Amino acid sequence: MYNSWKPILALVVFGCLLTTGATAQETADDIRVMFEARDVDIKALVGTDDDISDEAREDLRSVINDVIDFRAMGEGALGRHWSKLTTEQQDAFVETFAKIIRNQSLASLDVYRADVAYGEITVSDAKARVVTTTTYKDVPTEVVYELRFTGKEWLATDIILDEVSTVRGYARSFQSVIRKKGFDELMAKLRKKLIEVESST
Repeated sequence: MYNSWKPILALVVFGCLLTTGATAQETADDIRVMFEARDVDIKALVGTDDDISDEAREDLRSVINDVIDFRAMGEGALGRHWSKLTTEQQDAFVETFAKIIRNQSLASLDVYRADVAYGEITVSDAKARVVTTTTYKDVPTEVVYELRFTGKEWLATDIILDEVSTVRGYARSFQSVIRKKGFDELMAKLRKKLIEVESST
């Protein structure tokens, strides 16, 4: 299964981004301000000690994950297989997929103390692209956020790390299982993975 510390790193600065309904440049500026403000919030929650309170841990988990469009990511990861599923199957997949990511997001608190530099932000209608560079343990990583405006907020539909798409990474793993053994086998693997990550957090 697709697993790395880099997807965790990708979530370091991403937060809830509200639109002002203004011009593309003004919206880009607002997105930058929101990113920077959220980075401050995350660093305040994570502090300097890994022994943080349960309340702070849950707050951090929410700040990190509540801005991800898990359904869009899940649909992208399953590709052409998505439309072949029933609504119940889609919902079950997204729920399990989201729970795994939410639990894995706090596997290493230290990555949330990384330095972040903000680059170009482009906005086109209901989509935006944000380029950042996150430096963790003296290793710079380009992190690009693909965002979609839902009507009230900007949510992440993909996170690209050093030119590698997170969604495509999941797609290679998930679709391979579906092709070889079917969707039920993928769900069995995901449920097993969820039990593992829940027991370790």
